[in-house]
Amino acid sequence: MYIGEFRHSIDEKGRLAIPAKFRSSLKKAVVTRGLDACLFVYPLAEWKQMAQKLANLPISQSNSRAFARLMLAGAMDVEIDGQGRISIPEYLRTYAGLSKAVVVAGLYNRLELWGEEAWAVYTKRAEKDSGEIAEQLLSLGV
Repeated sequence: MYIGEFRHSIDEKGRLAIPAKFRSSLKKAVVTRGLDACLFVYPLAEWKQMAQKLANLPISQSNSRAFARLMLAGAMDVEIDGQGRISIPEYLRTYAGLSKAVVVAGLYNRLELWGEEAWAVYTKRAEKDSGEIAEQLLSLGV
């Protein structure tokens, strides 16, 4: 289970340290384009489940094709090196606007990687709208 918020720096080669508490379950992982202009990092077993769901979306629906392309074509296998880092390809760093300061956010079954400024904007908006969000989630049984 991944929870918490951590700040790390990405180096000039695109390497990012994964928080120590997550490393043992992320020896092999997949990083891909996420939603809201962040990156998703899935442990390999979790990714296989997600990829299967995406592969089973109806190809006759344009939104299904677009979402599957976003997630699957953008995906890259990564392994944690001896210093606890993963290498993030340039096209994914560009997509998420990652430069130096990165927020690693644990979201139960995945990590999200955010540029520090984008994370601050996103969380400020989500905190402001939290009452409305909670009311909408009530219809989902949350």
